[in-house]
Amino acid sequence: MTVLPDDGLPLAAEFPDATHEQWQHLVEGVLRKSGREVSGAAAEDALSTTLEDGLRTRPLYTARDTAPDPGLPGFAPYVRGGRPEGATAGGWDVRQRHAALAEGAVLADLENGVTSLWLVLGEGGIPVADLGRTLDGVHLDLAPVVLEAGRETEAAAEALLRRYEETGTDPKAVRGNLGADPLGHEARTGTPLDFAPFAALAARCAGTHPGLRALTVDALPYHEAGGSAAQELGASLATGVAYLRELTQAGLGVEAAAGQLEFRYAATADQFLTIAKLRAARRLWARVAEVCGAPEAGAQAQHVVTSPVMMTRRDPWVNMLRTTVATLAAGVGGADSVTVLPFDHALGLPDAFARRIARNTSTILVEESHLARVIDPAGGSWYVERLTDELAEAAWSFFRTVERDGGLAAVLRSGRLRTDLATTWAERSKRLARRREPITGVSEFPLLSEKPVERTPAPEPPSGGLPRVRRDEAYEELRARSDAHLAATGARPRIFLATLGSPAAYTARSTFAANLFQAGGIEPVTGGRFEDSGATEAVLCSSDALYAEEAERTAESLRAAGARHVFLAGRPGDHSGIDSYVFAGCDAIDVLSATLDRMGVS
Repeated sequence: MTVLPDDGLPLAAEFPDATHEQWQHLVEGVLRKSGREVSGAAAEDALSTTLEDGLRTRPLYTARDTAPDPGLPGFAPYVRGGRPEGATAGGWDVRQRHAALAEGAVLADLENGVTSLWLVLGEGGIPVADLGRTLDGVHLDLAPVVLEAGRETEAAAEALLRRYEETGTDPKAVRGNLGADPLGHEARTGTPLDFAPFAALAARCAGTHPGLRALTVDALPYHEAGGSAAQELGASLATGVAYLRELTQAGLGVEAAAGQLEFRYAATADQFLTIAKLRAARRLWARVAEVCGAPEAGAQAQHVVTSPVMMTRRDPWVNMLRTTVATLAAGVGGADSVTVLPFDHALGLPDAFARRIARNTSTILVEESHLARVIDPAGGSWYVERLTDELAEAAWSFFRTVERDGGLAAVLRSGRLRTDLATTWAERSKRLARRREPITGVSEFPLLSEKPVERTPAPEPPSGGLPRVRRDEAYEELRARSDAHLAATGARPRIFLATLGSPAAYTARSTFAANLFQAGGIEPVTGGRFEDSGATEAVLCSSDALYAEEAERTAESLRAAGARHVFLAGRPGDHSGIDSYVFAGCDAIDVLSATLDRMGVS
């Protein structure tokens, strides 16, 4: 048996402390090998990543990266959670979304892990008249119900309150949200709604149903219009402040008014940004409550939804991985309720399998991964704390510009907010087009032979306001052109990969080229002769050394065989006979669209 000395066994006792400058020096050496001569802080900057909102993540964070004290859960500024116990008692609330009346689907969810219901009613959802049928068999004192009914919110709220009375549900046992969100509705449709009926609902809930909220501050319209994390947070703050003003003018106190709000945010597969966003949202709302003179009312109730923007229609199975990471981030970030959109959400109404996978995602993370055992497990991370602080500052700055311009309703009606979101989305679209932001299964590693997943079309959601964007939309248009060509001719457009030299010389670039062209629905053909490939264009794939020796001669041979356009996979050079180049960082959308045009694929 080994006996430790009295002072234990310090594992690093014999190692001298390393400095940040020494680490930077090592980074310099690594970069020098790749041909980049930088030193000191510039070496660290070379490995940094630029995010939206002017944020920048560095490759290393240390104790020097200070951030404000996040406090403790249940205490202002609520960065570490709005409740002192967090989700340790039983995990977060698993909230399933239903936008269509499907026989037995609601009860199947509640009997298999779902703990609350999110019902989309009226336009784009279940008819308000069918709310009773939807809730048949549901124990309303056990299962919270959250509504989303747009311009039919008042009727839907009355129907739900009437249902509580008819079933004899104790008003004090009721939990959920009536879902009034007039600014969110205006963002979606362009049509304003009178706030007075919703103020009356809030007063009624505060007076008779203490566990029932009346209003949702939904940030999804801004996220789905292409907004950044800071814009999403800033718009939600402006919405929350507008509702506080309306409710207090209607006679509610600030604490009572704040207690009527639930905030809804998107969780993406960008794990750390989502964690920081939820933590920053709580800090920001705590600041609003403090300024309003009610710091004790600053604990923000958060409903988090996996991002519709990130969901793809091609290779939709990958969406299960995206939503798993997003759900993990939502849980670590301290969400009170989490909705996992089914993997086939972008295709239409989800089937039973998709709903089961969606609800089981939370179950596995809570019950098997034990994600909820520790409150704010990311707290104390130098990176997460710094990112939370920087994102909060960026969001507060955006919020202040909205308030300066008259508030959220004013910037919606003036078009300023639409312009801001469109500018952000345009910049992101450039990264998507250049595959700097890859989409697995779509812009990277697409599977042309994939059998399409078909679903019953979902009801058309409300429209007329801010647009709804998707990350895959530009690539989806290209794939749709290829599909139409396949249906009309029996074959997809093809491109011939002319590989030069040994597999060691050409494999990296032939794999790159095959992935690139398949992202546009163009089938790569390798081996054999160009004349037998069925292609009209070709791409040379090899090493720089072989290009210098053989590219011009091979391009000439391909043209003689009938190639109308010859690409070279590699950085642009001055090779004779090469029409264009494809390389990492090139505009894939432009390349693929132009290629389909030349091939006559409409």
